[in-house]
Amino acid sequence: MTERIEINPSVMLGKPVIRNTRIPVELVLRKLAEGATVADLLDAYPRLTEADVRACLPGLRRRCDRPRRNISTER
Repeated sequence: MTERIEINPSVMLGKPVIRNTRIPVELVLRKLAEGATVADLLDAYPRLTEADVRACLPGLRRRCDRPRRNISTER
């Protein structure tokens, strides 16, 4: 994918991860969405770098641009 993010079917079931780690991009994005700062992530995951976190940000844009499903509760 990029020099910092890879997809390997043998790692985390083929989910995008930070290269040479088992840290899924999805985890980084979820933590950021929950309010974690880059510093929080670097403290919690010492193998991450600021550049790794920045490499995940285009994925956040794609997640935000995805149409949301409208689930009706009416029956």
